[in-house]
Amino acid sequence: MGSLIELQNVILEMIAKGKTLERTAVRLCVEVERLLPGVVCSVMTVDGDDTLHPLAAPSLPDDYPRQFDGVAVGLDSGSCGAAAYLRTGVTTIDIATDPHWHRYRHLSLPLGLLACWSSPILNGLGDAIGTFTLYYRDRRGPSDAEQDVVAHCLHLSAIAIERHQRVVEHERRAFTDALTNLNNRAAFDAALRHLRCDVPGAWGLLVIDLDNLKIANDIFGHATGDCMLQIASKRISEAVHPDRAFRLGGDEFAVILQSPDALSDLAQTAERILAVLVRPADCGGNIVVPRGTIGGALVATDDPTPQQVHQNADFALYHAKESCRGAFVRFWPGLGTSITRRLTAIQDVDLALREGRIEAYYQPIVRLDTLEIVGLEALCRMRVDDRIVPAALFHEATTDVHIATELTARMMALVAADVRGWLDLGIPIQHVGINVSSADIHGRVDQVLEAAFHAHAVPLKHVILEVTESVYMGHGDHVTERAIKALRSKGLRVALDDFGTGFASLTHLLTVPVDIIKIDKSFVDRLHPGDGSMAIVEGLIRIAGQLNIRVVAEGIETEDQAQLLRSMGCVLGQGYLFSRAVDRTTITTLLLDCSQPAGNEPSLKKLLPSAERRD
Repeated sequence: MGSLIELQNVILEMIAKGKTLERTAVRLCVEVERLLPGVVCSVMTVDGDDTLHPLAAPSLPDDYPRQFDGVAVGLDSGSCGAAAYLRTGVTTIDIATDPHWHRYRHLSLPLGLLACWSSPILNGLGDAIGTFTLYYRDRRGPSDAEQDVVAHCLHLSAIAIERHQRVVEHERRAFTDALTNLNNRAAFDAALRHLRCDVPGAWGLLVIDLDNLKIANDIFGHATGDCMLQIASKRISEAVHPDRAFRLGGDEFAVILQSPDALSDLAQTAERILAVLVRPADCGGNIVVPRGTIGGALVATDDPTPQQVHQNADFALYHAKESCRGAFVRFWPGLGTSITRRLTAIQDVDLALREGRIEAYYQPIVRLDTLEIVGLEALCRMRVDDRIVPAALFHEATTDVHIATELTARMMALVAADVRGWLDLGIPIQHVGINVSSADIHGRVDQVLEAAFHAHAVPLKHVILEVTESVYMGHGDHVTERAIKALRSKGLRVALDDFGTGFASLTHLLTVPVDIIKIDKSFVDRLHPGDGSMAIVEGLIRIAGQLNIRVVAEGIETEDQAQLLRSMGCVLGQGYLFSRAVDRTTITTLLLDCSQPAGNEPSLKKLLPSAERRD
């Protein structure tokens, strides 16, 4: 009895200290074999699918218990399988003849195991969660002493296994996303910690964003959005099997790639995910089409930690979402630096917006024959200490939708206030051009404009919205076309800026007309007799006139350029020859002096010496 109490205390102490189930079961077998010389002890577990799994058999060859791994419990699966199936002890006095053993006796007999007694380990509900087995090297059943020992062991085994199951379930819940049943962010972080970075290309990472979850939530409700997440999770997991997929939260997923096939062609693996995602799915009667964008990275020689690889994949995803949403981008050296620079620009501009350090500067648009100022282009500037930073130096920030729209709103408010001041001074200001981004065109720029100008009682006839070629063409969609037409239908005028630098065409103007074309400086720079730019610009001026579109030549820097443009029939121009972009005070002076009838105005060059005509 004393020995049984010692056995019980040893095992209970191991359970209390949180020793692993396997280690505890091995110690239990060792102690039983010490108490019962001549027996061979083994412990197996039974999972929820009623299949056997070896846990401990310290005196048996490793290959022996592995033969039973995954075997379904039943009357023909040895004494262990039969005991778990019947939920009662099964004694096999002669393995060689017992029908329970006809499929497995060839495994035990060569080891000298001639008899077997197996007892089920039952939980509190009476379900079999394991088996405790004694093998004999002679043909016999259990003795009274052995039955007494095993009775204690069954109780101890049940405690150990049930505790282990609770721990496993707790970990499963802690590391499993409740909605999708994928591994969650905690599981992802734990998995990353176990990866090594000493072998380049040994593993890789894909990070995936669903592009249209918010749309599904907004249109159909969150139940449909949850359904989309579940469908996307299943498709991603199946597409990357046997590699592991994780839901990091919201609409973001990750895949840790370690299989050779996936690593050999990262792009193909990503394309497979994108392809399976876009199949239409029925979510409670609503048809949704999940769409994703993917960034990826492989561990490289200069990656000190797994977290660096994750950051690289995030950089690639960020770039993909900005440049080619719906596609895959693989990280390359230098991408992180570029994105860090862009994020810094976004932070700087965001702070400048909040601190009121965004200012409007103005460049005149003049009649080339009289040098009268007929309009202005408002240009965004950021004040940093005592410096004025031109927009070109923080242009990367405008690729952020929030920043782009906030800058436009700020510029419209500044311009509206300035125009009000000029009108109050009696200056016959005609119009001010304000640059708008793709985000503005696709948003509610008309409402923002109307609110800003209404607040200062300025008629909208004094504003022109300037869009670049890339915005004008709308990257091949029809959203921009409809937006520009809608703006013009409200009486707003639209100018096509930097014409000639991209892919806009004169024929496109027939379907998406504008009011003004601004010829890009690159054409003006090449204006001299014999250059092809002469014919292009002259033809453009003539065709635009026939379409009732006004033309402004940008970037005029010399008298020769101005003279050539006048000779080709160009009426309006802007550039450093006349004035650089200047602040409100300076432009007010110019407007007072140069917005007068021809013949009364002084030369702009008199007001702005040539040394000041360069930004």
